[in-house]
Amino acid sequence: MTSTPAPKPKHKPKKKLLSSSRPTLQTPRNAVKTPLTSSLSSRHTRTLIRTHHTLQKRLQQAQSAGDTNLTTSLRAQIAASGGLPAYQAASIQGQSADRGGDSSRVLMQWLKSASLPPLLPASVPRGQGPSAATPKPRLRLLEVGALSVDNACSRSGMFEVERIDLHSQNPDIREEDFMQRPLPCDEERRERGFDVVSLSLVVNFVGSAEGRGRMLERVGGFLRETARVMDDGGWGDEGKGVVGEWYPGLFLVLPAPCVLNSRYLDEERLEEIMGTLGFECLESKISGKLVYYYYRYRHEGRSESVKRFRKIELRKGSSRNNFAIVL
Repeated sequence: MTSTPAPKPKHKPKKKLLSSSRPTLQTPRNAVKTPLTSSLSSRHTRTLIRTHHTLQKRLQQAQSAGDTNLTTSLRAQIAASGGLPAYQAASIQGQSADRGGDSSRVLMQWLKSASLPPLLPASVPRGQGPSAATPKPRLRLLEVGALSVDNACSRSGMFEVERIDLHSQNPDIREEDFMQRPLPCDEERRERGFDVVSLSLVVNFVGSAEGRGRMLERVGGFLRETARVMDDGGWGDEGKGVVGEWYPGLFLVLPAPCVLNSRYLDEERLEEIMGTLGFECLESKISGKLVYYYYRYRHEGRSESVKRFRKIELRKGSSRNNFAIVL
């Protein structure tokens, strides 16, 4: 008697990932088809970001040197690697919560540790909640190079956030070049100046040392000249309090090697550069990959004639990188 073979077990269908239903960003026709979803590995994400930064830097150098052949070749390489859409998708993935990459969480931890007065959360409508009889206006935050509308700052209810990026991929992020943004007049700064400007992984993307210096020089022009404080009547321009010790300010984030392993920049040099621009460092943090700084801005602390900082070798060694900031 022949035995009947046992039926093969049926395979359960795999659950469809949420990421598989998300639309992917468009890439050039000849670009390498790289999955621009949460399936990107951490290693692949870092490689994409590093490659794009390197190619962009070489492109700017080729353009400055007037080398048209190299310029054309580098543009083709950038397009073939997925171009800006691939870079932005990798950056968004790198900043996702599951990767621990939302740098604004560090800023919120610092601000909360300063015991600043509580603000009415943005989700509580006027007239509701225990303290909603007279809801407090929020501080104004300019987020340059914004990639997400759902980071820690946005969820805090503490800020009225204005987000800009060179090539926005989100309707809630305005497409704008910070370097071309018109500087407000004194009255506009008093009325609608920003209490905080965030430059998280933005300065390092600028291709030249001079351009990075110009970007940092511009920040003070968008910040309020006077700190606002909170009392029972809301935010004001006069008075004393811990809020006035923290605002207006700049949140600056850089890749750690830009400061820790550069020939031309170290923490002491960065502090000197920021000091001549009117910024005083209140908080700093070094992680394995990034350095974080929070600077308080004082208009009166800015040098009347900004001290110039040239590109000078501060550290020797063949393993050093060439990141620099020049004023």
